[in-house]
Amino acid sequence: MKQKNEQIHTTRLLTYLLIGLIGVLGLVCLYYGSSVAPGSRRYDDTDSRLDGSDPVFGGFSRNRDLVDLLDEQGYYLEVPKSIPICDMKYSELIPCLDRNLIYQLKLKPNLTVMEHYERHCPPPERRYNCLIPPPKGYKIPIRWPVSRDEVWKANIPHTHLAEEKSDQHWMVVDGEKIKFPGGGTHFHYGADKYIVGLAQMLKFPGDKLNNGGHIRNVLDVGCGVASFGAYLLHHDIIAMSLAPNDVHENQIQFALERGIPSTLGVLGTKRLPYPSRSFELAHCSRCRIDWLQRDGILLLELDRLLRPGGYFAYSSPEAYEQDPENRKIWNAMYSLLKRMCWKVIAKRGQTVIWSKPLSNSCYLKRDPGTLPPLCNSSDDPDASWNVSMKACITPYSARMHKERWSGLLPWPQRLTAAPPRLEEIGVSSEEFHEDTKIWHFRAIEYWKQMKSVIQKNSIRNVMDMNSNLGGFATALKDKDVWVMNVASVKMSARLKIIYDRGLIGTVHDWCEAFSTYPRTYDLLHAWAVFSEIKERGCSPEDLLIEMDRILRPDGFVIIRDKHSVINYIQKFITALRWDGWLSEVEPRTDALTGGEERVLIARKKLWTDGFMTM
Repeated sequence: MKQKNEQIHTTRLLTYLLIGLIGVLGLVCLYYGSSVAPGSRRYDDTDSRLDGSDPVFGGFSRNRDLVDLLDEQGYYLEVPKSIPICDMKYSELIPCLDRNLIYQLKLKPNLTVMEHYERHCPPPERRYNCLIPPPKGYKIPIRWPVSRDEVWKANIPHTHLAEEKSDQHWMVVDGEKIKFPGGGTHFHYGADKYIVGLAQMLKFPGDKLNNGGHIRNVLDVGCGVASFGAYLLHHDIIAMSLAPNDVHENQIQFALERGIPSTLGVLGTKRLPYPSRSFELAHCSRCRIDWLQRDGILLLELDRLLRPGGYFAYSSPEAYEQDPENRKIWNAMYSLLKRMCWKVIAKRGQTVIWSKPLSNSCYLKRDPGTLPPLCNSSDDPDASWNVSMKACITPYSARMHKERWSGLLPWPQRLTAAPPRLEEIGVSSEEFHEDTKIWHFRAIEYWKQMKSVIQKNSIRNVMDMNSNLGGFATALKDKDVWVMNVASVKMSARLKIIYDRGLIGTVHDWCEAFSTYPRTYDLLHAWAVFSEIKERGCSPEDLLIEMDRILRPDGFVIIRDKHSVINYIQKFITALRWDGWLSEVEPRTDALTGGEERVLIARKKLWTDGFMTM
């Protein structure tokens, strides 16, 4: 009898445990079924589509503690078999530069200082949880260098700039293509001739604007379709061509489609996301910027960004017109720049060129109370992510190199030479050179993995999503590509080394969308990016969808990360339609290896009409 009672008790205990387990599993299923997507949408529903009135909102909401526990035990939550496609009207969506979002959230940006063109990212519950479709008739982009002069009209079906700027030869429509003659607002007859003219004004040897490699990094504000930057490349000069998503909203989209280094941005209220002393030359050709506003704060931002002795080339009616209004503007601008210790070193025709001082000596000779003032010694001139501009002059510190161009070697020697500012970030020259060697080897290994599918000139626009010291971009120096080096906010101090090597880049937080159009990069390189955002509690699924938005069809992603991270990402490859080609290897360990790593390389498919009508 005793044994029978024990059996009954054991049976009841097991029953209660089973019921309890079923209840817990039911709650878990209910939780994840409601949080994977809004409105009880199932991602394995292949008929899911947007209703045309609103995109799919809401990220992949997950219980982090549970996910981490399952990761540690080698288990993974079920991932979607498919991801819905956004409505076609979102084919050019830039989530953090979406003016519709400003209206929907009832924000009140100050239009007079361009706040409506600055970044305003959607809150987590309003993030786009769908894949951005290409426009109807989209084709694989024309390859560089032919793309400098022509692109497919179907890829950017906007011709208003061709009509509006027809007299300035920005672009012309020719059948299925849009062509770029190389003109601009102040260089109707070609950027190449204009560039030679600037070199002549500066009296550089051989009329070469690169001045023997001493002029390498240029900031072109209000760049239009970036023809100035396009023709600088022939002179071994790389420009960060910058323009807002304004009434000429597709200008940067055209520039990137052409394969020209460029980005969306505006001189508004926030500092540009670049470190101090990054450029040898700033350029404005009829950029329609009010340089006198707010005590000259925009010119002071240029001052922060220019190297010692750097130039500002300005082509605008104020520089040459004699009517009272333009003379008034010119006199005020001349007075402001004189108080900033800039000097006019050349003036010809429609263009004037100023030069920034080499030292603090002029600042110290100014009368007390002269405006603009010097910045406070506690101000960090390299802090640039979401930092408000300041109406003050950034003086040189005692440890700054006061030589022209900050004591950098000419290009291309500076690419591999240890720059003086390494000491500011606590990196030795030995560590710098070791980093360069490691990335040279890593890049060789990547290209070996891709050699069976990569075609000549199929990669032009490259993004290194965690650039560190710029080793990956340096390793690609012999390839006909350009690299947007992205430094995380935590590692933003290292971006100055990128610029000192003669490369370009920006600061960015990968918990947010990047400021670029869809389908603008051929290759995305993500080294330890997913591990970093996961530690901060951000969604890796949101980042995958953002990478898909940025990546061109037929483009590649190279993801180098922890084994568990790669295993998890693998499960999304089919849903993202990145299974055009796939390779995964365990790389050799080196001094930069952080634990057990894997390298995943995937290729994005060109969607068919069937995919686009899901």
